[in-house]
Amino acid sequence: MTRRVVLAAAAASLSFATPSFAEEAVDSIHFLIPGGAGGGWDGTARGTGEALTKAGLVGSASYENMSGGGGGKAIGYLIENADSNHGTLMVNSTPIVIRSLTGVFPQNFRDLTLVAGTIGDYAALVVPADSSVKDVNGLIDAFKADPAGTAIGGGSVPGGMDHLVAAMVFQAAGADPVAMKYVPYDGGGKTMAGLLSGEVQAVSTGFSEAVELAKAGEVRIIGVTAPERVDAYPDAATMVEQGNDTTFVNWRGFFAAPGLPADKLAAYQAAIAKMYDTPEWEEVRARNGWVNIHNPGDDFRVFLEGQEQTIGDLMKKLGFL
Repeated sequence: MTRRVVLAAAAASLSFATPSFAEEAVDSIHFLIPGGAGGGWDGTARGTGEALTKAGLVGSASYENMSGGGGGKAIGYLIENADSNHGTLMVNSTPIVIRSLTGVFPQNFRDLTLVAGTIGDYAALVVPADSSVKDVNGLIDAFKADPAGTAIGGGSVPGGMDHLVAAMVFQAAGADPVAMKYVPYDGGGKTMAGLLSGEVQAVSTGFSEAVELAKAGEVRIIGVTAPERVDAYPDAATMVEQGNDTTFVNWRGFFAAPGLPADKLAAYQAAIAKMYDTPEWEEVRARNGWVNIHNPGDDFRVFLEGQEQTIGDLMKKLGFL
């Protein structure tokens, strides 16, 4: 039975160069980030804001990290303070689906205004550069030899996306995903710190989060969940080419407060749509190894409903629900 799972989608980011658009579509955006610094949400929001402003599509951007409750604190804040947050966009990704299914928080994507899915980021398993583990099969062998001594870290709660991806890889290799020791951290920065300090032996994370550390020689990417090697870091072998039939892409995208006026929603969606044609966006997208997946408005809703069904079925099979 195949264990290939492809969950597509979105978020956004950008950078440098002469502004591509002379007239701003939006005066300002305040980006609400539901996790800590250094993670995929943080990088997506800050990259998106940088590119939108440098491309001349948005006048200014500000950022706020609001960790807590597996992302639920930020979602609750946006809903409870909806009327005073029409200038705010909250970044999120696959975990908003996973965590609502598992009851980490009571809300789900239907309680927010859906702006757009914007990018996808592949997942990766990573070890320290000096680790004796050279590839994903070496990690599985280490786990089978010493399950309790082979901990996997991730920037999500138990049963969350990083946990789920690692479990899919282990299941595809014939290892017991339920027996896998998973250690949760608050965001990608703390996850990598845990890896480099030896608290965990490997990390399940977003590919884009791992690339810069790999380029700096601090970590080794032992497998990426792309169907083919990614141009942003072609040294990283795919799971598939190592005989592990796991593919996965985590969408990232943006949500607004419930009741957002239609003209504000249209302005945000227009700015994001124009962003894809700018060199500022292409530079950041390529640097991070993201995949363009643009799902505005109703298309975003249809996509999320489909993913909710797919993930729910998978989590039941893996014993997380």
